[in-house]
Amino acid sequence: MTERQNREKTGGLSGAVLKNAAYVSMFIDHFFAVIFLNYMNLHLVNGGWDPALLPIYRAGRAVGRIAFILFAFLIVEGFYRTRSRARFLLRLFLFALLSEIPFDLAFSGTSVAWKSQNVYWTLFLGILLLTGWEYLSHYGSVLAKAGQILAVAAICAAAFVGATDYRFMGILLILAFYLTRDRDGGAQFMAVGLVMLFGTWGSNLICYAGSNTNLTADKLFWSALRELYGLFAFLLIFFYNGKKGRQLPKPFYYGFYPLHLLLLYGIAQVLKVM
Repeated sequence: MTERQNREKTGGLSGAVLKNAAYVSMFIDHFFAVIFLNYMNLHLVNGGWDPALLPIYRAGRAVGRIAFILFAFLIVEGFYRTRSRARFLLRLFLFALLSEIPFDLAFSGTSVAWKSQNVYWTLFLGILLLTGWEYLSHYGSVLAKAGQILAVAAICAAAFVGATDYRFMGILLILAFYLTRDRDGGAQFMAVGLVMLFGTWGSNLICYAGSNTNLTADKLFWSALRELYGLFAFLLIFFYNGKKGRQLPKPFYYGFYPLHLLLLYGIAQVLKVM
């Protein structure tokens, strides 16, 4: 009996519980990233953020780190459970397109911003990688394994150059959940933690090192440690029972992302004129 099979018998939380928790965490993160940050920028103290509000902002963003860990975990579960991976990829692609303008409005204040792309692109590229990885795994040859490595490099490069949310760390995180799916929870926890830390640090080094004298390698490393708040997601993942559970209609989950971003953007604009 595998660890995954054992979880299905003894766990207590369904996929629906994890998914709803992910959406709540994401909303909290985006509330602080859009509404609360906008409020802080409108009420500066001595030319900077109010030191009394800064800990609240950081706490809200820390809670938000849980969301993507749960989404990465659930997207791998969805990869195994979907009846059509082609349709799964198509849905992710279409909602990535649909969500881009709301994402850019909420986080950049403009309808087109090339500096960052929404998380659906990360999930789409992650599932695209898993599809290719699994196809090549059926051959088992050295050439196939080399193809898997090249696929990882190509998808990670696409995520980085395309500036998708979480960049290549997000891709590697999805792959880590896939490769450790049948391992014990401790192994999965360690794999995910290492990917989060060094994936974020590596991405930040490439993006920022050398462009700003204050962003040294050690400062970027300590900044990357903030992502590890997301590991609190394992307090839920450890109790996952492998069952889908009673979920809300699929259009709600897909549509919530762009709609809540538009809502937060609208509220932020109202606050600016009050």
